[in-house]
Amino acid sequence: MTTRRAPLIAPILALLLAFAACGARAQYSQPTPTLYGLLDVSAGSLQEPGQRHVLGLSSGAMSLSYLGIRGGDDLGGGLSARFGLETYVRVDDGTAGRLAGDPFWGRTAYVGFKGTFGTSLIGRLPTPLYTTTRLFNPFDESFAFSPAMRQWFGGTILGDSRWDSSVGYASPEPEGSGWNWLIHYNASDQLPTSSGHNIGAALFYRSGPFLAAGSYQRVRNGVPVAPAGFDHQTAYQLNASYQLPWLRIYGQVGESKTSAATSVRDQLYQLGGASPIGLGFLLVSYGHARTETSGQEDRVRRTFSIGYDYFLSKNTDVYALAMNERVTALSSANSLAAGLRLRF
Repeated sequence: MTTRRAPLIAPILALLLAFAACGARAQYSQPTPTLYGLLDVSAGSLQEPGQRHVLGLSSGAMSLSYLGIRGGDDLGGGLSARFGLETYVRVDDGTAGRLAGDPFWGRTAYVGFKGTFGTSLIGRLPTPLYTTTRLFNPFDESFAFSPAMRQWFGGTILGDSRWDSSVGYASPEPEGSGWNWLIHYNASDQLPTSSGHNIGAALFYRSGPFLAAGSYQRVRNGVPVAPAGFDHQTAYQLNASYQLPWLRIYGQVGESKTSAATSVRDQLYQLGGASPIGLGFLLVSYGHARTETSGQEDRVRRTFSIGYDYFLSKNTDVYALAMNERVTALSSANSLAAGLRLRF
């Protein structure tokens, strides 16, 4: 594995040293960190297909709660150093992480540079595919109620939505219409299922009310639980959204293929919309996923969600959500939740 990583790591280190040399000539300034975050807690009845209802409080029905600290250092000449640390928080019981076993700084942990060339970061970073899945559905990163999140990252995509030991680059965003892109590289690790490195990329185009993106990733490591004979998984996704005066329309379509002892192919699409009503938004989304496994009957997953998100202020909102989900050979599931979300 060392010989495979050396050709890429050497130029990255050289680039970092060049930036450091440039910054050494700038006037010293003490970085001022910023504390920020989001807390989301709800009450309701949640159900998975084929399982019983679970009543009670939960954290992150609309957005995953987190606490972060970030900062930067002006190095002069339009160049700045950046850092960030973010941890997920379960508000209902005060524990860290999305689930047991998450690293403490599981949302992000990075250092890097930002300048006229764009932004380059090193650390634990969200993947480009996760970024496009979030941006192009009306329920954002709601793992409890977003059809897109549930179907892409709730069983289809292997590995995490964040990659450890990764290098990421984002080009500058255009002012108005234009293109920008993301690319991430994840070095090989020591997990038993590791057979190489991961790579992901996303390309964005914006023109007025229209936004489109395509994303791709190839995963070969960072998969703690993988099917027998796992070698790699590839996935692509095409996305678009359009802002009308009374409605924002979202659309996604994509596919993943898993190379293992038993090959698996997933085809997914999602349609959704967000319409302003009063001081809030009516949210609607439908997701469809078909899983084709060699030698087995196809498995279909259909998810429909509807909700209303009402803003009490720019940073505080209350919401009510409902979802119906059907999976082949399992009893259907219905979930309801009402909650409060606060940003700071």
